[in-house]
Amino acid sequence: METSQEYHRCGSTLVQTIDAPLSLVWSILRRFDNPQAYKPFVKTCNLSSGNGEEGSVRDVTVVSGLPAVFSRERLDELDDESHVMVISFIGGDHRLVNYRSKTTAFVAGEEEEKTVVVESYVVDVPEGNSEDETTSFADTIVGLNLKSLAKLSEKMVAHLKL
Repeated sequence: METSQEYHRCGSTLVQTIDAPLSLVWSILRRFDNPQAYKPFVKTCNLSSGNGEEGSVRDVTVVSGLPAVFSRERLDELDDESHVMVISFIGGDHRLVNYRSKTTAFVAGEEEEKTVVVESYVVDVPEGNSEDETTSFADTIVGLNLKSLAKLSEKMVAHLKL
C-alpha cells in the first residue's frame, strides 16, 4: 500500500518591457528591503536578518484582502553585474509553499532606454489545488508586480525629463 504523497510543482515565466533605462529599473528591483516600492500587495517589509544583500531575510506583511497575512523571504542571489535576483519563500501563512523566483533585467536589444524584466518561478501545488489554479494565482501576482514596476519606472523617467 502506497502512503507517500506525490510531489507536485509548477512554474511559469513572465516578461515585462519597460520604457526606462536598465540602471533605473534595477535600482528599484534590487532593493530587497523595499519591495513595497513597486509591489502593490506588500504593506510593510522589515529585514529580520542581513542588510539587503545575499542571505538577507525579510518579513513581509501583505495588504488585507489577500489569502495571507505575512511571508518570510530570503535573498538567495543578488548579482548587480548580471542584474539577477533570486528569492525563496521560507515561511508565511500563504499558499505559495517552496516558492522560488529568479528575476533578470537587461537592456532591450538596441533600445538603450528600454529594459526587459523576466521573472521565472517554481512553487509547490497545494493539496486541493490544480497546477492551473496555482499557476494562475502566482502569474496574477507576479504579472501585477511587473506592471507596477513598469508604471513606477516610467513615471520616474517622465519626472527626470521635466
